[in-house]
Amino acid sequence: MDTKILLENGTNELEVLEFKLDGNAYGINVAKIKEIINYQEVTPVPNAHPSVEGIFMPRDVMITAIDLKNCLQRGVSEPGGLFIVTNFNKLDIAFHVDSVVGIHRVSWREIIKPGTTISTSEDGVSTGIIKFDDRLIIILDFEKIVTDINPETGLKVADIEELGERHRIDVPILIAEDSPLLNKLIVDSLHKAGYVNLIHTENGQQAYDVIQECKKEGTLREHVQCIITDIEMPIMDGHRLTKLVKSDDETKNIPIVIFSSLVNDDMKRKGEALGANAQLSKPEIGNLVRVVDELVLANR
Repeated sequence: MDTKILLENGTNELEVLEFKLDGNAYGINVAKIKEIINYQEVTPVPNAHPSVEGIFMPRDVMITAIDLKNCLQRGVSEPGGLFIVTNFNKLDIAFHVDSVVGIHRVSWREIIKPGTTISTSEDGVSTGIIKFDDRLIIILDFEKIVTDINPETGLKVADIEELGERHRIDVPILIAEDSPLLNKLIVDSLHKAGYVNLIHTENGQQAYDVIQECKKEGTLREHVQCIITDIEMPIMDGHRLTKLVKSDDETKNIPIVIFSSLVNDDMKRKGEALGANAQLSKPEIGNLVRVVDELVLANR
């Protein structure tokens, strides 16, 4: 299946691959997918997490196979089905699923954020729900699934300690990140690095609303001198936010750092075309601070 993204930059759209597991419909952003292959035998890894089926090496690249059914507490998958081979956070991981339905092109505005009746914000493994005429597709939080299996794949908060003693920095930074857990970790990490003047929002639309309100009040420089944004977010994604900011004469000079698990070569080209000043993969929280330092302190 061809998973090459053909979407234009900054349209606030994504392509979602729908797949089946135990008869239920789930989704994954096509931007995370490298390929889809038939199930193949894996080599078990001693003392591995129960959700890790093992490893295999197609074309001399070692890939970890994860039993998605086990992750979702629906039992254990039998041999067969498909592997969705993904790449995010600089990791190659295959997720074992029953079958693939197809690809849907949707707007981020069509994605419904799960309510607390489904799961708590920090514990849930769903980032959104797409409603079609006859079914609901649950978009899974694959980053959280992987981090739950191996916490070392998440934000490397310990990197902040390596920066040494830091002084208070009053530069105002606007953050757009829909994951409550990651939002908190980013804010806490920036605080430890000395950045105390932070506004954090849940998606690109909220961040853009802050910018528009500051423009209206004439307080843009007082509140927004740098923007850190995820890519995948409901309502408005980070690429759309970047496009809106960089195409406005009043805001185009505000540095934007894209901080996302989706920063691969293809997505970097998209971000560059939209005018992003820097793009980093999410584990690199120490590098995030260094890049922000370079962007906001150089002109002070």
